[in-house]
Amino acid sequence: MGIQGMELFAVGVVIILFVAVLKQFGILEPMSMEDSSDSDLELSTVRHQPEGLDQLQAQTKFTKKELQSLYRGFKNECPSGLVDEETFKTIYSQFFPQGDATTYAHFLFNAFDIDRNGSIRFEDFVIGLSVLLRGTVNEKLNWAFNLYDINKDGYITKEEMLAIMKSIYDMMGRYTYPIVRDDAPFEHVEKFFQKMDRNRDGVVTIDEFIETCQKDENIMNSMQLFENVI
Repeated sequence: MGIQGMELFAVGVVIILFVAVLKQFGILEPMSMEDSSDSDLELSTVRHQPEGLDQLQAQTKFTKKELQSLYRGFKNECPSGLVDEETFKTIYSQFFPQGDATTYAHFLFNAFDIDRNGSIRFEDFVIGLSVLLRGTVNEKLNWAFNLYDINKDGYITKEEMLAIMKSIYDMMGRYTYPIVRDDAPFEHVEKFFQKMDRNRDGVVTIDEFIETCQKDENIMNSMQLFENVI
C-alpha cells in the first residue's frame, strides 16, 4: 500500500483487513448453501451461550443460515464461546510476522468488547460484523468513530488518532513502498485532524467525524468495499 493511502486505510479499509484476518484463521467459515438440521444455534458445548437465533436475526442483517455458519466458525475457533484479547493478538501476530500488530489488535478488540469485560461474545462479534458489512454509511462511520475514541468519552483527540495511526503503521509499515518515515504518522494525523476539527476546539465530535468522512469521496468509496465480504 502506498503512503498516500494511509488515511483512507485507517478510516475504512482497516475493517476489511479485520474480516480478512478472521477468514484466514478460520473464525469465519464460507457461507454454506446446505440446509441445516439445527433449528437454532448449537449451545451444548460452549460455556457462554449466545442469544437465540431469532433474536440475533432481528438485531442483525444476516440470514438464519448465515448466522448458523458464522456461529460454527466462531465456535470452532473459540470453543468457550468467548474471544479474549490474547486471541486477537495471536491472530494478528501470525498474519503480520514482520510487523508489530499488538497495539492495533488491542484497539480493535476494545471496539468489539462492548460491555468492557475483557472478552467478546458471539453476540458482540456478529452485531459488529453486521454493522460493518451491511450497515448504512452512518452506522459504519459510527463504528469507526468508536474505534478511534479510545477512552470512550465521545470525542476523538489528536493523541487518540495518532495512537491508532501509529498502531497501523507498526503493523503495516514494513509492507509499504516507499518505506514509511518515522514521522509519517504524525504528519498524516496533523493533516487529517485539522480537516475534521472544524471548530478548532482540539477534539473531533461524532458529527464532525461523520460530516468530514461523508464529504470525502475516497472514504465514501471505501464504505462500498464492505459489501459482499461474506
